[in-house]
Amino acid sequence: MTPKITPMLTPTMTPMMKLLPLASLLAMGLAQAVTPTLSAAPLAMPQLRISDQAVSADQQAYRLLQERIKKLNDGGVRVGDYYLSKAQCWLDVSFHEYTRNDRSAFPLQALQESAKIVAALEDGSTPNPGDATPLVNDATRLRDDLWASFGKLHASPGFACAAQKVACGEVELVHAGNEYKQQGWRHANPYVQLAEDAQAAAQSAAAACPADQPKREPEPPVPPPPRIGHERITLDMDALFRFDKAGAADVLPQGVEKIRDLAARLKQGYVQIDTLSVTGHTDRLGSDSYNQALSERRALTVKQLLREQGIANVISAYGKGKAEPVAACDKVAPRAALIACLQPNRRVEIELTGIKSSAKKGSTP
Repeated sequence: MTPKITPMLTPTMTPMMKLLPLASLLAMGLAQAVTPTLSAAPLAMPQLRISDQAVSADQQAYRLLQERIKKLNDGGVRVGDYYLSKAQCWLDVSFHEYTRNDRSAFPLQALQESAKIVAALEDGSTPNPGDATPLVNDATRLRDDLWASFGKLHASPGFACAAQKVACGEVELVHAGNEYKQQGWRHANPYVQLAEDAQAAAQSAAAACPADQPKREPEPPVPPPPRIGHERITLDMDALFRFDKAGAADVLPQGVEKIRDLAARLKQGYVQIDTLSVTGHTDRLGSDSYNQALSERRALTVKQLLREQGIANVISAYGKGKAEPVAACDKVAPRAALIACLQPNRRVEIELTGIKSSAKKGSTP
């Protein structure tokens, strides 16, 4: 069932995107949202994207990032800025594919690219991740001629006038490559056409740019943001759960203590947690389907325990089964030794971004 979401972003199918007024978002109670941060964005696992609760949480992730883009624009970063335009375009293609029920990693990874660019603009860090245009979700690289043309425009004297169109054209090429990889040329062609239109418009804008226009004019300084935090924490599954178990009743006493300590650490270290994901992993013993289900159940249990400890923000729970081992343990025997060797693979990874508490004298930042 395709989720029904009220779009609040510029549709990807328009030739060039502009920042949207967020009056509708403010009316939905998001006016008080403070600046979220870096990479991950909490989209539900595709197979769970069927409930109103999951879709509502995903909508909020899009709204919060759109609000951050607007805040940067209100603070002096112009709409035509290359980085701000690229952040907007990544967000737009992510939402476009999300509403088309794309069940691949593309919507999440595109949204993460937008968030990384926005975070760098907020804290003034350089180089900005927007300098690169990664082929997210292993998209096919299409039309080298267009990539080369956009590269020349970057170096042209009129780039400042063409930056917005270049940024969105590059993102649309990745969008097209993702469609080509998944469904073939017929589905990729509309987005290639958008990239072609952007390239033509960018060339015209660069040619008409005043001669005294700087390549990239320094933007007015943005007020210093809160301290940005991005953290990844790995917990040993064997220290959390009884062997081959995944439910809340199967959590070991020391596992409950670990979750309690983690929640206390997060509440003390962050004034706001904006994104938090819990990813379960297993070792290679057992079938793919069994390990996938086990890793998902364990991730959901850890999510539940964190909520019970007062971590009330949106938490995404994922399971990756045995797909991402950190220890191979080839030729290890007997079985008891193999199980011990594979222990690092039985883990849960918690990744979060947020606004860190100000460091106090005598405390660890």
